[in-house]
Amino acid sequence: MPAPSRQMALTLFMLPFGYHTGVWRHPDSRPEEVGRLSLIREMAQAAERAKLHACFFADSLDVSSIRIGGNRASGRYDPVVVMAALIGYTERIGLIGTVSTTFTHPFNTARHIAELDILSGGRAGWNIVTSVAGQENFGMTEMPDSAERYARATEYVDVVKQLWHSWDRDAVVIDRERGLWADGTKIHDIGHIGQHFDVRGALTLPRPPQGYPVLVQAGQSPDGIELGSSIADLIYTAQPDQQKSVDFYAQYKAKVASKGRDPERVKIIPGIMPIVGDTQAEADEIAADYGRYVDPVLGRQQVESTLALDTSDLDLDERIPAERLPDPEHATTPWQRTIARIAPERTIRELMVELSRAGGHQWMASTPSRIADRMIDWFESRACDGFNLNCPQVPIGMNRVLEQLVPELQERGYFQTEYRGDTLRERMGLELVD
Repeated sequence: MPAPSRQMALTLFMLPFGYHTGVWRHPDSRPEEVGRLSLIREMAQAAERAKLHACFFADSLDVSSIRIGGNRASGRYDPVVVMAALIGYTERIGLIGTVSTTFTHPFNTARHIAELDILSGGRAGWNIVTSVAGQENFGMTEMPDSAERYARATEYVDVVKQLWHSWDRDAVVIDRERGLWADGTKIHDIGHIGQHFDVRGALTLPRPPQGYPVLVQAGQSPDGIELGSSIADLIYTAQPDQQKSVDFYAQYKAKVASKGRDPERVKIIPGIMPIVGDTQAEADEIAADYGRYVDPVLGRQQVESTLALDTSDLDLDERIPAERLPDPEHATTPWQRTIARIAPERTIRELMVELSRAGGHQWMASTPSRIADRMIDWFESRACDGFNLNCPQVPIGMNRVLEQLVPELQERGYFQTEYRGDTLRERMGLELVD
């Protein structure tokens, strides 16, 4: 069998509660360590042993989901702080962290991410988000609308990139005779005056090893796609349906190309939650076991939120009357469309378990070989350039993914067996920046 012409990009979603809703309650989970270094360090080191390209840290600046028990909610770790902590415990794997452009300033972000890139030897990435909640924590009475948030984000990223290049590559001279560590004539103020920011510059740090640390974006709205196609190296996306993902991939790559960028150097990476068993029967048993940990109150709320309806008069083992269900063809999101299509044949309890497994992404319970088959089919059909691995449970569910599924992809030639290159950009096949 000929070797594949290209290989997948694989990253690990660093969610120590486990991605499957409620599975933190499982006796083999370790919720007591969430928020501490021990478990997150173990996750990063396991991902590095598997040769994954990067660990990804999401973030939230709003506590609402934590209050109601949502275990997918991020925010237990400050991404910048935990990335700094993990640099000393890892050597090759990339570290991608989320920083909001809505509630922060570009000079601070440029400095933080540049420092992480320098300290890690070129392994840092920045997931660029425009927050949709949390304004009360920053003295704001309401959130700006989408257009305003993305206009700010666009200028914000431009300022950060200018700051990263405010030092020439050869600015650090280490001239002992003249007493110069850096040549001041090669450090340039950016003099940015814009609609949202006035930043004189320059940065207080030399240029990052990667030029620009890897830029990541996940917005699927028109504004988000406009920003991501202009500046991002990696695009995280939720795509539960393969054909829809093929269409999204083609349209996104065309938009990237229309802006004079190489679409092959921009990686589109949907999420997947694999439940891995040695046999199909074992995988089904594990999936059923995980489903028993879904809280019925939270599960019902998630069904109602996804389908935008009320089920308070129905038992969990009843189906939702067809006349209440939204028309799948007029659903507001791909995930709502998927759930609306299957809802007529499922009870509320079955729907809440389905939602607990995916959250907008695809999931699969099977053997390593069969899950790899699906991932390769998506990859070969140009539905994606790789996957963000949403491990259902930590650590055992994660270890099954990293120690059984990833080696299956490696044996078939679809994933790297060793790290190649000196920086995260090189290892992922992204555009190199001077």
